[in-house]
Amino acid sequence: MPIVRHPNPVVRFAPEPVLTTPAIVLEDVRLRLGNGTAAVDVLRGLTLTLAAGERVGIVGASGSGKSTALMIACGLERADRGRVAVAGIDLAGLDADRLARFRGETIGIVFQSFHLVSDMTALENVATPLELAGRRDAFARARAELAAVGLADRLDHYPSQLSGGEQQRVAIARALVHRPSIVVADEPTGNLDEATGADVADLLFARVAEIGATLMLVTHDPDLAARCDRVIHVRAGRVLEETPA
Repeated sequence: MPIVRHPNPVVRFAPEPVLTTPAIVLEDVRLRLGNGTAAVDVLRGLTLTLAAGERVGIVGASGSGKSTALMIACGLERADRGRVAVAGIDLAGLDADRLARFRGETIGIVFQSFHLVSDMTALENVATPLELAGRRDAFARARAELAAVGLADRLDHYPSQLSGGEQQRVAIARALVHRPSIVVADEPTGNLDEATGADVADLLFARVAEIGATLMLVTHDPDLAARCDRVIHVRAGRVLEETPA
């Protein structure tokens, strides 16, 4: 009997080493945006720490500073004052190129609006970050990650051909394909209906657990935040309180 080979075999990769130092440390972080009378103090001495492997939900009203704290934690925004350390590295000591390289190796980011490249297929969207990092196994890893999020049959589809839930699954695959030690997610279910959002949340938590990553999750949804190990309430640019979920 002839041997039948699948044209796109699923390749599984072992998890990367897990962090032992604190994953994220924000210490007395301050940020002012705008100038003159239009200036706004977005963060006013915000302090928080995420332990390695911990899942932390960040909640607060719109404008409270929770998303800005996430942006600073992943190096997409620079603080005016305060200490920002990620995976034991002080981000203030990194120039733009080194910061981008560090972020690409260490952090996976999931946004509310997916941010997929419209003229790339799902496979290309997921493989591109690895290609840019010089990984020869970029497409093999991308296929494996898309299979892990339930999209093995959607590799060649463009974002416009995918539902919102499928697009967010592609975004999660792209965020996790390089096996980051830290995952940050800003309202990952915010653009999805309740049922689809629940499915995507299940997937995100499951995949983060499988790779042993730390999760920093910003959300308006108290039920989603309650799935974390700890919930941090932010108000007016400061931590108001912390509660176990």
